[in-house]
Amino acid sequence: MVPVHQTRPQTPPALRRAPVQQRSAERLARILDACAALLDETGYEQLSTRAVAGRAGVPIGSVYRFFGNKRAMVAALAHRNLDEYARRVSRRLAETPALDAHGAIDGVLDEFIAMKRTVPGFALVDFGIPSATPGENAGEREEGPGGGGETEGEEGEGAGTEGTGAEGAGTRRAGGAGTGPEDTAGEGAAGDSAGSAGTGSAGNGGAGAGGELDDPNRLVAERICVLLAAHLDRPADTDLRRKVLVGVETADALVRLAFRTDPAGDPALVDETRLLLHAYLAPSLV
Repeated sequence: MVPVHQTRPQTPPALRRAPVQQRSAERLARILDACAALLDETGYEQLSTRAVAGRAGVPIGSVYRFFGNKRAMVAALAHRNLDEYARRVSRRLAETPALDAHGAIDGVLDEFIAMKRTVPGFALVDFGIPSATPGENAGEREEGPGGGGETEGEEGEGAGTEGTGAEGAGTRRAGGAGTGPEDTAGEGAAGDSAGSAGTGSAGNGGAGAGGELDDPNRLVAERICVLLAAHLDRPADTDLRRKVLVGVETADALVRLAFRTDPAGDPALVDETRLLLHAYLAPSLV
């Protein structure tokens, strides 16, 4: 499936209710797993919160406990992907402490390629949110079944049933009446602006409205910069941060090209990306 253009992630993701109990955290993980699997099967435009709930085996109300719409859900998936990528890179660097600059760059690139090839949903949503589809209204946020007044049952003492008020209910938008149950095209963008933001790699720029970031590539560059600087025992100064950001932007574009050319990632283009990163970035890491 061809990757779609992506815009800003939310970091941390805007959960309507953070999980407290272990069972709630596990339910959230199932929802995000289902979201990732359906992205591979149907793409972003056909993704819906109701389909995710069905795949995860939870009531639709459970999805709306955490997310106001599918864009907020995909933002949380992108944030989870970034955390997993940082863990993989950190583990790889820790397992091979003698890696030089070239080896460290290889580790950063190889882990990204591996996730592109193996992690569900990652080919469409790596570290950012797909651009809004024509039916999505930027800035409009769904309230979910029963509006914003859901019971505390799932997390509180004497928990009530999980799907209270959700069964058979349409989605309700802020200040308005309920809509039909299906949300494929009509979901709001949770404050997301559909402006161009590069490739979908998460950013660390200033936060905009709704907690979204101005530049999706900066956060992944910041994570990589800190990890590489620590591994190679050099400061993560302004010059290195700029170099890593340029490397991330360039590599991200080339990797997308590699996966457009070949669904498994064209090996020749991946090799060219590696050579470019070695030549540009390695001198700044010594």
